[in-house]
Amino acid sequence: MGAIDAIPPVLNSKSEPPPLFDGTTRLYISLTCPFAQRAWAARNYKGLSDIQIVPIDLQDRPTWYKEKVYPPNKVPSLEHDGKVTGESLVLLEYLETNFGGPKLLPTDTVKKEAAEELLKYADTFTTAGYSTLKKPQAEVPEALAPTLDHLENALGKFNGGPFLLGEFSLVDLAYAPFFERFQIVYPIYKNYDITIGRPKLLKWIQEVQKIDAYATTISAPEGVVEAYKRFTL
Repeated sequence: MGAIDAIPPVLNSKSEPPPLFDGTTRLYISLTCPFAQRAWAARNYKGLSDIQIVPIDLQDRPTWYKEKVYPPNKVPSLEHDGKVTGESLVLLEYLETNFGGPKLLPTDTVKKEAAEELLKYADTFTTAGYSTLKKPQAEVPEALAPTLDHLENALGKFNGGPFLLGEFSLVDLAYAPFFERFQIVYPIYKNYDITIGRPKLLKWIQEVQKIDAYATTISAPEGVVEAYKRFTL
């Protein structure tokens, strides 16, 4: 499964805009942004090669992106049917609802309820991950434990696979880009392995990263380490 294709050149302040609102569906991303990675990987998994990837340089953003495409000036955003939709969790569900390809949400009622709870909890997880990077090393395990244990316990709820709903879904994509980065930076900056004592989480991220549609969106570890230095200050 997946729309695995060449990544176009990254657009910066010197770049001309694409022919906006010409009927082409475009997903504006950053190649290193975990929020954008959610939608990018979903697009790949669903095989939506007709959705053109448009990478933006967040350190040198084109002025036309804010002025003509998406006034909040963030990624991801999706240009589709003459309008632009943003916010990564919204886009995960938008891609599921408005496009074909393999389903990323189960139809089972119990799993759908679990998906809603986990999607609501995603912001709690990401906030804890970033805020704890600023804490003294000794405080890290206790500060992160509630959110990490919440996910470890969620992984034990359904049979059928190592994923959060048993089967791979957009819920995994809501968490994996952030977990991917925290797994890299916490050992380096806080001497803390976030998977210690959490075998299901370790197995989960390993299995997510084996999926081609996701694997092609993974950031280079050295770049993540450098980028996340600012979150520790």
